Amino acid sequence: MTKSLPPAPEPYESFVSRYPKLGQAWELISEAGRQGPLDAKTTRLVRLAVAIGAMRQGAVIANARKALASGISAEEVEQVVALAAATIGMPGTVAVHTWVREATTEDAKR
Repeated sequence: MTKSLPPAPEPYESFVSRYPKLGQAWELISEAGRQGPLDAKTTRLVRLAVAIGAMRQGAVIANARKALASGISAEEVEQVVALAAATIGMPGTVAVHTWVREATTEDAKR
């Protein structure tokens, strides 16, 4: 069962409020990336993996939260983190794991 996606963080909302055309452009880029043969679950996990590889804390947290909200299990999200270890190394993977746990813990409190 799919829950509603979590709201965007306040800094993002503030930025796109100040620069609405950039917000619209971002939505178009996101929409264009969803076009193709990958299903929604795979797309979300790939986006999480890319955020992990780029070590973008905000994007990791946002994609983990969105994955959980869309019905992807915490175990599946954690497997993506574990798969990253061979590429980004243990220190990076441990950092990402803490970010994902932060996201899953916050969502569990809601």
